[in-house]
Amino acid sequence: MNFGHLLHEAFSGYEPIATLEAIAAQRTAEVRGAEPNVENLLPPTVDAAAGMGLDVVEATEYYKTSRGEKPPNGATRSLVSRRAAGYGWDAFTHAEVLLTQPLCVVVGDKPGAFGSYRDGLEIYRRARSETKQLVVAEGWSHYDLYDKPEPVGQALDALIPFYDKNL
Repeated sequence: MNFGHLLHEAFSGYEPIATLEAIAAQRTAEVRGAEPNVENLLPPTVDAAAGMGLDVVEATEYYKTSRGEKPPNGATRSLVSRRAAGYGWDAFTHAEVLLTQPLCVVVGDKPGAFGSYRDGLEIYRRARSETKQLVVAEGWSHYDLYDKPEPVGQALDALIPFYDKNL
């Protein structure tokens, strides 16, 4: 997934300018002595995530349970004042020119609001690579591909021969 897209889309409520203004205000407040604002990027529990969309529920299920939790400083909290740089970042910049290496992209076909499915299709389309393969794990989501045996098996069935041939 393209984290820059995630920041200026879903993580900003699709209001990147207002969010950047809030980040700037927080940064200014911190320079003047205010406490840093550490924001939880996900609800505290799976129950609290109910009804918030596929990606929020599944990310919470992964990162806020023993399945993927990395306490005490896992990837579910962020200093608000340090996020601005990511809003202008695009992981796919110049892919049409610079991404010439063999590329195998694996996506689940259950798209969520964080854009993983869309981003996977986009980098596959944009990459200059002459050798590329798109693998769509049907019936599975981005977070299923982290550790669930069946979709991981589908991914590995494509990735292992791809790597054997191209590494």
